[in-house]
Amino acid sequence: MQFNRFKSYQKLIKLREKPIDLSKNGVLTPSRIEKMQIESLGLKLLYGTERVTEDIMEALFDLAEESGAQDSMESMQAGEIINGIEGFESENRAVLHTAMRDFFSDRNPSKAALMASDKAFKEFNKLDQLMEQVDKKKITDIIQIGIGGSDLGPRALYVALERYHKPGRRAHFISNVDPDDATSVLNSVDLSKSIIVVVSKSGTTLETLTNESFVRDRLEKMGLDPKDHMIAVTGEGSPMDDPAKYLASFYIWDYVGGRYSATSMVGGVMLAFTIGMEEYKEILAGASEMDKHALSSDMHENLPLVSALLGIWNRNFLDLPTLAIIPYSQALLRFPAHLQQCDMESNGKQIDKKGAVVKYETGPIIWGEPGTNGQHSFYQLIHQGTTKVPLEFIGFRDSQYGNDLIVEGTSSQEKLLSNLFAQSIALAAGKKDKNPNKNFPGNRPNRILLAKHLDPRTMGKILSYYENKVAFQGFIWGINSFDQEGVQLGKVLAKKVLGLFGDKKESYPLGEAYVRALDSL
Repeated sequence: MQFNRFKSYQKLIKLREKPIDLSKNGVLTPSRIEKMQIESLGLKLLYGTERVTEDIMEALFDLAEESGAQDSMESMQAGEIINGIEGFESENRAVLHTAMRDFFSDRNPSKAALMASDKAFKEFNKLDQLMEQVDKKKITDIIQIGIGGSDLGPRALYVALERYHKPGRRAHFISNVDPDDATSVLNSVDLSKSIIVVVSKSGTTLETLTNESFVRDRLEKMGLDPKDHMIAVTGEGSPMDDPAKYLASFYIWDYVGGRYSATSMVGGVMLAFTIGMEEYKEILAGASEMDKHALSSDMHENLPLVSALLGIWNRNFLDLPTLAIIPYSQALLRFPAHLQQCDMESNGKQIDKKGAVVKYETGPIIWGEPGTNGQHSFYQLIHQGTTKVPLEFIGFRDSQYGNDLIVEGTSSQEKLLSNLFAQSIALAAGKKDKNPNKNFPGNRPNRILLAKHLDPRTMGKILSYYENKVAFQGFIWGINSFDQEGVQLGKVLAKKVLGLFGDKKESYPLGEAYVRALDSL
């Protein structure tokens, strides 16, 4: 059944006729903020600044119940085949990125999940052995070559956990096929003291193979044997699964999608090198904890499910098309970019799981930057623009380094948090002023995810929180969140257009090559 056929959907349609106005006197009270929050695993979700009431929340929980969202989450983590479109050619496989971190769990998983976690554990042990070799060789730098999920998630985690980097170890990322990207990285490292991780599940990704060749050429020109420096992370049996070309190979399986692969060997090799095996294990353990929490039978306390429902309220009933994710933490500088892919590649779908075109909105447009920087750029539109933008803030009580200074009576971390809380309240409550230029309408929905400290385990929890939020929304919308056909057409056409270059590179001006690309459709 499509999402808009549920009884709870019809109830929510009626409830949206008179949604609560957060800017009215007496609405946004301390008791409301206190009541509308849930806490688990050291994370607290405050949603009193969302435009919801108790009636709306109960109707949203009914929606989760009718759609079978929690049953679908159980099916996903059990390894049932959920990645498919009924009656049409599709990937038709399980979705088991959760099993990549489930080998620290004490629960009894299904046979499929157990087999997947056993495979992941074997790769983990291989990685442990590789890191012992790397330590002996005194390697200082690791270069990760990959694009999409092979870059965004691992890069976000690397930046987020800089505080925990082992001394003298750096990571670099080459993702864009733009030759300037590879050149810039290669000019900044000593390749004789570097290892290069090439990531492609299929072993055929055009950008990745091109950049791999770029790096191989540089190694050879320096008199270095690429095999002594290059590591493959790929699907078993892929063209890259070749021991003659790589120092070591690690496997990705077809049930792990790229945007959900950061906790697999896709991110694991780089993370183990930069922060160490124990801290990498902490990321996995935190993510696994949140995966189990997402299976909670009490949906009222289920962090990713509640967040998913609030997002559906904003998207489908308040008709708000975007979501800004704003971490008040410089460490999460690249995290919104990762979540952009995770969400938009998953839920940017227009058909349901039976191949029928949906008659309702699905995934929102995701974007974001760290605060407080954003306050001095795009917050003008968020506060006084004509488009209402829901926000999801992320904040931490303590800084990562613990290095702070009291200036005019307060620390920098206290100033950071005061800005977060002030922005949340200001967006919701607004401020009336006779001068229209100084009038803030308010009633702008937002919520806050709070934690004590951003360490590897907490990072794992937050990563899993968002992955499971996206999955819950897909389950409720009745769409397949685990394929990405939308990225294929351009890739296929690009290979055809590439034929206009090569032997004919002198024949066509660039503009004419663009016009001739139409012939390739």
